[in-house]
Amino acid sequence: MNKIHAARLALRSELEAPAALRKFGSGWISGVLGVVLGVGGLLLVLSLRAPGLLSMAEIRPLQTRVEFRLGLHVLLLAAFGFSALSLALRPGKVLGTCGIVCTLLAALLGGSRATALAPDPAPLFFGLDWFVLNVLFTGLLFIPVERIFPHAAGQAIFRDEWREDLFYYLVSSLMVQVLTFLTFLPAHAVLAVAPLTGVRAWVGALPFVVQFLAIMFLTDFVQYWVHRSFHRFPVLWRFHAVHHSARSMDWMAGARMHFLEIFILRGMTVVPMFVLGFSPAAVNSYIFLVYLYSTFIHANVGWRLAGVERLLVTPRFHHWHHGIEREAIDVNFAIHFPLFDRLFGTHYLPENNRWPSGYGIGGHPVPHGYLAQFLYPFRRERQSPPNPPPAAAAAEDDSLHVQDKGVAGVG
Repeated sequence: MNKIHAARLALRSELEAPAALRKFGSGWISGVLGVVLGVGGLLLVLSLRAPGLLSMAEIRPLQTRVEFRLGLHVLLLAAFGFSALSLALRPGKVLGTCGIVCTLLAALLGGSRATALAPDPAPLFFGLDWFVLNVLFTGLLFIPVERIFPHAAGQAIFRDEWREDLFYYLVSSLMVQVLTFLTFLPAHAVLAVAPLTGVRAWVGALPFVVQFLAIMFLTDFVQYWVHRSFHRFPVLWRFHAVHHSARSMDWMAGARMHFLEIFILRGMTVVPMFVLGFSPAAVNSYIFLVYLYSTFIHANVGWRLAGVERLLVTPRFHHWHHGIEREAIDVNFAIHFPLFDRLFGTHYLPENNRWPSGYGIGGHPVPHGYLAQFLYPFRRERQSPPNPPPAAAAAEDDSLHVQDKGVAGVG
C-alpha cells in the first residue's frame, strides 16, 4: 500500500508540475496525453468486458460498430506513442510509465477486440464508458480553447481542486441511469394527472427551429426560478453552496454539484420540454446544446463578447454569478438568456469588461473532498450558524466586509 500511495503522489506531483517543468519539449504534454488516453482506453476496454454493468445502455449498440472499435484502437496506439515520447524526453519517467502500463493492461484485456465475459442481466448499470467519452470530448474541446484564449492566464490545467471536480464527473457519469430515472419522475407525475394529448400533438408538429427555441426559453425560465430558490432558502442553499465552493472556474468546475441538487434542478427543468410534447429531435438537440453550453459558461475563457452578452449568457456573465465580491450576491441566475435577470432585477454585468477578482463563498465554509461536501448540507453547525442566504445577507449592515459574504453564484 505504501508503494501504491507513493506512486499516486508521484503521478499527482508530475501532473501538477510547475510551469517551468511543463514547457513544450519537456515531455510533460506528451506524458499527460499518454496517461489520459491510456486510462481512458483501459476504462473503455473494461466496459467492453462487462457491458451489462459498466456500459451505458445507449452506448452499447455503438460498441459493435467498426468505427467505435477503430477509434478505440487508435486511442490505445496514441496513448502508447505519447507515453513512449514522454519517456524519451522527460527526466522523470512517471507519466510515460503510467501511460504505458495502462495501455498494456488494456491490450491484455483484449484491446479494441475485447468481448463481453458473460451476459449480465443486472438491471442496474454504471456509465463508465460515458465517463470516459464525456471527459475526453469536453476536455479535448475546451482545454485548447482555455489555453489559447484564457481569462486567468496563469491557471494550470491541473489547478487546485481538480481531483474533486473530476470525481464529480465520475460520480454523475456512473450514476447516469439513476439520475435519468429521478430526473423524469416529476414530468411523469404531471402527465399521469394531465395527459395534455391535444397540446402535445400541436407542439410536436411545430417546426424544429420553433420547438428548439421554445425549449430554450421555457427551460431557462423554469431554471431561473429554481436556481433563484436555491439562493433564497437556507435549506436549499446548503446544497447549492457545494457548487459555489469552487475557487477556480474552468471546464471542470460546472460538474461540482450535489447529487440532490442535480435531481431537483434537472427534474424541474425537464418538465416543460417533456410534458408539452416537443419532438425527440428538438429535445435531444437541446440536451446536447445545454451540455456544451453549461461547460462553456464555466470555462476559463476570456473572450470579449460585448455584442453577444446582451442577448445570451456568456462566461463573464456567469463568472459574476460565482464571484466572491459582494455585488455578485444574488445576480445572473439565467443559463441562456440575460433577459430574465433584467426582467426580475437580478442582472449584473459591469462595464469595461471587468471580471470578478475571485470565486467561491466568503470564508469558504464548504469542506474539501467529495464525501465531506456530500454530507455538508446535512451537517448541523454547532459553533456558528450557517452562512445566510443572499436575501438574509442583503438585510445585514452594509459595512459588512466582502470576506464575510454569505453567498456567491449559481451553477
